[in-house]
Formats: sequence, C-alpha cells, structure tokens
Amino acid sequence: MRLVLVFIATAAALLAQPTFRIEDKDLRRPLTLIAYGDQRFTDPANTLRTNPRIRQWLVGQIAKGRPDAVIMNGDVPLAGEVANDYAVFRAETKVWRDLGLHVYPALGNHEFVGEPGLDLENWWTAFPEMRGRRWYSAQLGSRVYLLALDSDTSLLPGSEQAGWIEKQIEELPPSVDFVIVSLHHPPVADVQTHIEVDHNPRPNEIALRDYLSKAARTSHAAFLVSAGHIHNYERNVVAGVTYLVAGGGGAPPYFVERTPEDLYRSILFPNYHYVKLTIEKDRLHGAMYRVANPEAEKLTVELKDSFDVVMKGR
Repeated sequence: MRLVLVFIATAAALLAQPTFRIEDKDLRRPLTLIAYGDQRFTDPANTLRTNPRIRQWLVGQIAKGRPDAVIMNGDVPLAGEVANDYAVFRAETKVWRDLGLHVYPALGNHEFVGEPGLDLENWWTAFPEMRGRRWYSAQLGSRVYLLALDSDTSLLPGSEQAGWIEKQIEELPPSVDFVIVSLHHPPVADVQTHIEVDHNPRPNEIALRDYLSKAARTSHAAFLVSAGHIHNYERNVVAGVTYLVAGGGGAPPYFVERTPEDLYRSILFPNYHYVKLTIEKDRLHGAMYRVANPEAEKLTVELKDSFDVVMKGR
C-alpha cells in the first residue's frame, strides 16, 4: 500500500511540473513574447488558402524584434498530412532558429487535415521536442507560465486534459505572476449570427472559460488566453481573464461583426497582425501590430491596440 501511495504522489507531482523550463538568466529583460496564429504554411504558389507574402513578411518582422519566444495559436500548416507544409514552415522560419528563438505551437484543426496518424507524425517530426504530447507547459523564467493546449481534444470537466490543466494551475510556483494559455479554438469571441457562425465558441472551449473564471478568483497569478481559428483580432475580458483572438498570421481574413463586449473597436479590415507581450515590473503589456496596408508595395505595421494585464495585488 505504501508503494502505491508513493507512486500516486510521484505521478501527481509530475503532472504539476512544467514540461519545459527556461531560466531567467537565459531570457532577456524585459521578457518579450509574440502570440499569433493561423499562418497556414504551405507551397508559396498557393495564394488562395493563405497569403504567402504576408505570412513570410510577418515572420521576418517578428524576427527583427528578437522576442524570447513565439507562441503559435494553431493552424501552423495548411494540411497536417502534407509533410511539405512543415518543410515550408521550417524554411520560412529559419531566421527564428538562427536567432535562437523558442517556438511554442498549439495544435489546430488544420494540423488534422488528412490521413489520421500521418498528421500527428508530421507534427512531431516538425517539433520533435513535443513528441508524444498533444498539450504541454513551459515556465519562462520565474514569472511566466505557458499552457499550450489541444482544443481538438476534450477540455470538458473530468477529461484527461482538463485534469492536467487543473493540476498545473493548482501547483503554480509562487513566483509566477502571469499564466498565458494558448489554444486554437477560442473560449471567448464575438458571437456571429450571419457569417462564420461555425467559428463561434464551442462547448469544449466554453468549459475551459468557465474553469478559468473560477481559477482566476483564487490563483496568485493573472491569466491571459490567446486563441486563433477566427482570422481576425478580438479582445475580451471575462471574470478578470483577458481573452485574445489572434488569428492574423496569413490565412484568408474573416470579417467580424463586433459585439459590445469586444474591447477592440476598429472597423479596419483585414487584420493581419501579431501581438507582442512584454513582461514589465507590475504588469503584462500587450500590443497588437497590424499590417497597415496588405496591398502596399512596401509593407508596414501600425500599433492598433494595447492593453495591460496587471499583477495580482496591484
């Protein structure tokens, strides 16, 4: 019996550990991260299912900022069964590896386009450090904790992934000030009634939202959720948790009818973009950089939204 209890305790402790850890000394100050999704890397000749010019330019623009890490909210390839889509990803993001940027991708629905089994094998070949994992965590220095989730797997109460999330949050190191949750399907978004209604939040992700609303009341850390799937930008706050839709990485833009709860009010369209997250003394500062004119001969970005997630107790 004692051995069984020790085994259970050890297994529970492992569930609470970060999958990856980077020490403060190996990160810049201030710590900066980029979050964005829906790049759909594929043959650059394909200009219908993605915009290769914008996709490639955003990769280069991100590299110029030399962030500590890039968080990708899913739909990295156009089709998960196509190994060449991942080859294009590696070729177009070589500059990130040359700079030593850490890349943390989350699985999206396009990762599962095609033959079952082959899709995940291609994913794990592209990201060998993730092999065998469909969700994982990373502690980035002493203050930031990342949960990269799989919204193609159940997030409902009682599921394996939900249990893992709960354990991770319950056992957060006391030094962690901010938890960033990355996943593909959004838990919170502008509910559409006319267009792209099949991209509205689903029960699977709404269950995560409900859990985070409860966890945020008692956790010593503040929460930010970064999702994709909707090829636009949105920002909401629910029960003290900040929710982003950051799906402007290159996939065909989706027009959004904005609800009053959406804190991003611009009517500009399309919104190819990325979000820069900077960890400051007492807050996480977010800045959304939008491609000003996707048709221009020379592309530029403009700051179109900014926000702060303030540390607890401040």
